[in-house]
Amino acid sequence: MRVLVLTNPVPTHFTQLVPLAWALRAAGHDVLAVTQPDVIPTVRSAGMVAASAGELFEATKGVRSKLTGDKRLRETFERRRPEEMGSFAAVWIRNARVVLPEYLPAVRSFRPQLIVSNHVEFASLLVGGAEGIPVVHHRWGVDPISGPAMREARAELADLAADLGLDGLPLPAEVLDPCPPSLQLPSAEPGTPIRYVPFNGPGELPSWHRPEPGVRRVAVSLGTATLALNGVPHVRRVLEACATIPGIEVIATCDEEYWDALGPMPPRVRLVTPTPLHLFFDTCDAVVHHGGGGTSLTATAFGLPQLVLPQWSDQFDIGEQLQAVGAGISLDDVASQDDPATLADALEALLSQPEHRKAAEELSQEMASMPSPAAVAADLAQRY
Repeated sequence: MRVLVLTNPVPTHFTQLVPLAWALRAAGHDVLAVTQPDVIPTVRSAGMVAASAGELFEATKGVRSKLTGDKRLRETFERRRPEEMGSFAAVWIRNARVVLPEYLPAVRSFRPQLIVSNHVEFASLLVGGAEGIPVVHHRWGVDPISGPAMREARAELADLAADLGLDGLPLPAEVLDPCPPSLQLPSAEPGTPIRYVPFNGPGELPSWHRPEPGVRRVAVSLGTATLALNGVPHVRRVLEACATIPGIEVIATCDEEYWDALGPMPPRVRLVTPTPLHLFFDTCDAVVHHGGGGTSLTATAFGLPQLVLPQWSDQFDIGEQLQAVGAGISLDDVASQDDPATLADALEALLSQPEHRKAAEELSQEMASMPSPAAVAADLAQRY
C-alpha cells in the first residue's frame, strides 16, 4: 500500500505522525511525506522520505505579528470559549488554498491508497475527495479544536470543494486519537484509539542522564515558541521559582541562543539544548510545561505529574483536563504564572502529594493499554 503523509508546516504537528508512519513503513508499505519546507528537516530526522511542496511558512512570524509590544502569548491572548476554538485553525483553513495546487500533482504522481494527516490539515480532505482516496486524521491529544474548526472549514472551503466536483468538504474516513479516553474532552468526537509513542526528534543520550542519588529531578520544557515570542522573562521566573524548592534538580530544555538573555541560573538549574524528552523523562519526578500536546502526552506516557502553564490555544484545555483527572495542576492566569510562591507551591504539591503521582501512573497505564501504532497500521492496511 502507498501512504501519503500530509501535515501543516509546523514540525511538532508532524512528529505526532511519526510512530504510525514508522509502523506502516516497517510493515512494508511505501510512505511519502509531502509538506512545506519548514518541516522537511524534521521528516529527514525521522528517517523518512519527503517531498517539498509550496513556500516556507514560518508560523512563528505570523503569531509574532499579533503580539502586543513585548507581551508574551498569555499576556496577549485570552482563553477562547469552546465554540470559538475553531479560530485557531483559521490559518490552516487559509493555508489549504495555498497548498492545494501543490498537493494535487503530488497525489496524482504518487497515487496513494491512503492519506494520513493531522486533524487540522484540511487540504488533505480536498485532495482525498477529489481523487477518491480515504483520509485518516490523527489528533495530537486533547482536542477542543477540530470539531468547531471542521464546521468553519466546510463553510470557508465550499468553493474549492465545488471546483473539484465535490458536494462539500469531505469528512475524514477515520480519526485516530492518541489521548487516553479519561483525559479526552467529552465534547470531542469519538476516535479510534492509538497508543501514543513519544517521538521528540533524534538525539544522543546525555551525559547527565542519571540524577544524583536522593535528588528529585524536575524537567522544565516550555516550548520553543514560548521563548521566541517574548517569553524570556517568563521562563526565567519559572526557573527561579523551581530552584527555591529544596532537594531538587531542574533540567530545562532551551535553545542555546536564549541562554545569555536568561542570564545566570540558580544552583541546581541545568540549561540544556533541546533534547528528546523521552531520553530523560524516566529520570524525572515531575514536569513543568506550557501545555503542548506532545509534551503533555510524553509526560503522560512516563506517568509524571505535570505543572501546566498554558499560553494560548488548546493548552488551556490540556492543563484543565490533566488537573481534572488529578495528574496535574494548571495555572492558567498571568498573575499565577508570574508569582514565584504560587509556582513553587504548585510544584511542591505535585512532588509531595502522592495522589498526583498515583493519578499520573493510572493515566500512563491507560495509555499503555491502547492499541500500538503497529496494530493500528495493520488494521488500516486491512481496511483501506
